Amino acid sequence: MPYWLAPPGSAKTLGTVKRFDPLYWTIDFPRPMMASAITTGPHSLRVEALFYRKADLAGLIWEAEDRHDHPLLRHETSRDFRRCRLGFRWRSEGLVPLDAAHGPTLTIEGRDEAGSARGWYVRLWNYAEGAPEDAQVSLDFSALAGGWGGEDPVWAGDIDRMFVSLVAPGFSGEDLPLDAPAEGWAELSGIACDGSGSVLDIGDGVLPQHRLRVATAYDDLYHLTPARLLRNALLLGYRDVLNHYVGMSHYFRLGADGKVTGVLNGPCAAWHRDFAERAGALGFEVILSLSLELLAEHCPESWKQRAQDGTPALTGWEPPSALLSPANDEAMAYLEAVALAFAAIADGAGQRVRIQIGEPWWWVMADGRICLYDAAAVAAFAPVPIANLRGPLNEMQEATLDSAGAVLAAATATLASAVKVQHPGAEMLLLVYLPGVLDPAMPDARRANLPPGWAAPAFDLLQLEDYEWVTSGRIGLSAQARATVEARLGYESGQQHYLAGFVLRTEDRGQWSAIVAAAEAALRRGTAEAFVWALPQLLRDGFIFFGGEAAMDAFDDVLFPVAVGREASVVPCFSTDVATTAAGAEQRNSAWADARLRFDAGPGLRSEADMQALLAFFRARRGAAVGFRFQDPFDHSSNGMTGVPGCADQPLGAGDGERTHFRLAKHYGGQERWITRPRAGTVRVSVAGVEQVGGWTLGETGSILFADPPAAGAAVAAGFLFDVPVRFEEDRLSFSLTTFGAGEAPSVSLIEIRERPA
Repeated sequence: MPYWLAPPGSAKTLGTVKRFDPLYWTIDFPRPMMASAITTGPHSLRVEALFYRKADLAGLIWEAEDRHDHPLLRHETSRDFRRCRLGFRWRSEGLVPLDAAHGPTLTIEGRDEAGSARGWYVRLWNYAEGAPEDAQVSLDFSALAGGWGGEDPVWAGDIDRMFVSLVAPGFSGEDLPLDAPAEGWAELSGIACDGSGSVLDIGDGVLPQHRLRVATAYDDLYHLTPARLLRNALLLGYRDVLNHYVGMSHYFRLGADGKVTGVLNGPCAAWHRDFAERAGALGFEVILSLSLELLAEHCPESWKQRAQDGTPALTGWEPPSALLSPANDEAMAYLEAVALAFAAIADGAGQRVRIQIGEPWWWVMADGRICLYDAAAVAAFAPVPIANLRGPLNEMQEATLDSAGAVLAAATATLASAVKVQHPGAEMLLLVYLPGVLDPAMPDARRANLPPGWAAPAFDLLQLEDYEWVTSGRIGLSAQARATVEARLGYESGQQHYLAGFVLRTEDRGQWSAIVAAAEAALRRGTAEAFVWALPQLLRDGFIFFGGEAAMDAFDDVLFPVAVGREASVVPCFSTDVATTAAGAEQRNSAWADARLRFDAGPGLRSEADMQALLAFFRARRGAAVGFRFQDPFDHSSNGMTGVPGCADQPLGAGDGERTHFRLAKHYGGQERWITRPRAGTVRVSVAGVEQVGGWTLGETGSILFADPPAAGAAVAAGFLFDVPVRFEEDRLSFSLTTFGAGEAPSVSLIEIRERPA
């Protein structure tokens, strides 16, 4: 498998970074206030903040432990700050100034000399020279004291994190609204850290460019500087295109009633301007992804889709988001204004305007009720009652769904048209979440949520996402759904993008295997781009994609023509980088998760007829161009190495009541090897120890597809004979009848092809 989940501490290529480098500060705050931090130079940082309540406080944070970068790119953890001196110029406006009560304070969290947890509150004004809103601040961590007058000495030998607090005039700590929303900013420039403890090691490796793209998400990454986010993407081998979800909770401005009013708040706009400009400088085009949903608590009630009983359409996230009604003109006008604001940011940054309309649909609740009954929808197409989409529908109910689909198509068309009027060269994309709109249990949902009005060329590109099916092993449903979409909307593979992922919980990291396989399969189908969703999860789990050998479309499912038996030689190969220090210590990095086999079939040739068969076979494969099967004479069975297969030789996983797809694999101790070329007539399957003589089929590249999912907890196992997918290692063969007749065997080198199971 061409990916690896790198654990913490696995970075081998190291550089150095100064403590308090602007790139590595983060920002956080209580919602619904908003703040962002961007780097404005190699030694400077700017924070913008928007305050709504008297208790709102933003923290500009430095953490000793790097919890946000990829494990290969993190800086080292060093909690001892005693040998550090930090200096910077402080400028601010619209914030409580340095000399006032509640002015900027450095809160330090760690432990004292005895190891007891405690905190210190260092008033920055005590270490400043200049004016309250323009001063030089100098902090020597070996001689720092907290308290209003510096009466509480800080022990800086064991610090977890520190943050500078920023509040607005009117701050009191009370959970009450300010008289009016307040905006402020602070700049730290000339940031300099010196002393013998001022330098940290940092992961600095660069992975080769590969074919996968990456998606980013503002709701999850707002606290990082754009420069830090993009450093991770670039050094992990992602290039060319980023799919950036602008979110549903952090971009807007609120009115006095706590509901959405302004299009973009100032901190969000500043962050995205910096993001778009930096992305362009690094060669990334940004697709800005909008969604027809807003955080429920801030969404105007009249904008929400509703079920027939008036229940609002809410997602299962916590806190939930609400789905906007495509029939509500005010809601759609707001979304249009958001799209135009982000398009202007992209255009101003020199980016091609690329806007995605993300997952537009009429929400279907878990019990099968569809949310078509908000006041605007009722006025637009007078929907008849539909109790449950899982049951049979009559003609009037089908007509209601068709009308809902027409309204949805018209709303998205209006939005796309508005962007193209302002930006004639803009590219508009539509994202469809297949499990939501093509659930087999609700076949008529497509009338409302996959309307014919979306058919090509309504949009420049169609994006498809199906992670729920992929991670649960139901890839057969994905294939059927793609065929339905292509037949209904007419976008060919080259006009599609595929969004793979995501892994919601870190304990489910094993799902990356299915996600990578699905992304690679999309590229093999000719999909224009395949995105891994999303960067926050990649960083959390240490995901890296190697790219591996390019997928081989050319493969003849035929066996090597000569029965070489045990005369052939086999060489399993790994790829390990070994770096030896001057002192003789080694650092070893294993680049491959599994061995790659090489064979020499030459010693197995026994006659002139064998050589003639080999020559014809070589010409038919066009040398190294086309792959084929080869039986490893030493290891070709699930039972030991060469035994007769049994139905329970190799575990494939356990049922969960939903999963229907299992991959054939063979286990060697703790190592798992995928089997992509089983011998069809030899495969035997068992569930819960009972052999299954029917109810399953052998799919592509070693897949077992069950008609009905095995029960939850039921062990699935299989036995089989298998071949190795190989190709000729070179484009030429060299042998001589004279030397062959004298007993000298020619060399016929074969190399294993890295295949991915479906």
